[in-house]
Amino acid sequence: MKALVLSGGSGTRLRPFSYSMPKQLIPIANKPVLAHVLDNIRALGVTEVGVVVGDRAAQISEVIGDGSSMGVRVTYIPQERPLGLAHCVALARPFLGDEDFVMYLGDNMLPEGIAPIAEEFTARRPDAQVVVHKVADPRAFGVAELDADGRVERLVEKPSRPRSDLALIGVYFFTPAIHRAVAAIEPSARGELEITDAIQLLVAEGRDVRASVYGGYWKDTGRVEDVLECNRRLLETLRPYAAGEVDAHSEVTGPVVIEAGARIVRSRITGPAIVGAGSVVEGSDLGPGTSIGRNCVLRNTRLTDSIVLDGASIADLPGLHGSLIGRNASVGASARHRLVIGDHTRIEVAA
Repeated sequence: MKALVLSGGSGTRLRPFSYSMPKQLIPIANKPVLAHVLDNIRALGVTEVGVVVGDRAAQISEVIGDGSSMGVRVTYIPQERPLGLAHCVALARPFLGDEDFVMYLGDNMLPEGIAPIAEEFTARRPDAQVVVHKVADPRAFGVAELDADGRVERLVEKPSRPRSDLALIGVYFFTPAIHRAVAAIEPSARGELEITDAIQLLVAEGRDVRASVYGGYWKDTGRVEDVLECNRRLLETLRPYAAGEVDAHSEVTGPVVIEAGARIVRSRITGPAIVGAGSVVEGSDLGPGTSIGRNCVLRNTRLTDSIVLDGASIADLPGLHGSLIGRNASVGASARHRLVIGDHTRIEVAA
């Protein structure tokens, strides 16, 4: 089996961050979403991974490289502009050949992994297998309608009157049968080749199309609120350790990771939290749900439930909550309690 990971989207809901970095590189618990995805794929025993990339290919390649550091071999597949998930499958045909494959959206977080679902696919080997998750409001998703045996009867995109609460969550397993279906469909009204149309064609032809319900935690990290929620969730699984320095005037309680080269000076950290390598936290109070990236500087600041990306500096903020601070941003005293600051931004209070 091979894997196809889609990492070419523009990420409009994550602006201003997606102006300067791919949404798949947003860190969750100090690791890019895309790295979490590759971890899940490697856990299946799959090592050949095609990554579809758009105009941010260089940034993704800089972080992921050839995949060897993550135990996989990455082949980059360029897509000039987003033309649909099925278009990605068509582009990847030379890489995929006639092997079965798992297709995985590169901004999806399923921290409990998909190994049991992969085992289902391998055992039954249907022509296609979609992964679904029960949601409260199916109208915002593509949904799968199933028969009593778990076979897909119909896929419906954002139904106004849903007959199912099983949302498609961006993980699919395919045999080579999908290639003929992709070649047979036409672009949708929005000008894209939709993977749901290709799967629906298989259904219409009476092919074996099944669905597996994923019961674990799932999050599409397409919005700031989703990124912060997912960060909180993953921090709860931290195994605490301190490879950095904590001075005698500091207090660290709960599950906290302090990476090598980090320094905690006259500060209090209440976990779950993580402080990245080379960062300095001085005279500050970091509360639960906080991830500090590498080489950051925080002074005289109280911060909870937030993500601070690499190289950022924050000073003299008495209470910041639910914030996302971009790479190399500089934030001074502010009356605001919640900030979403893009990369290389500088904010100070005027004299």
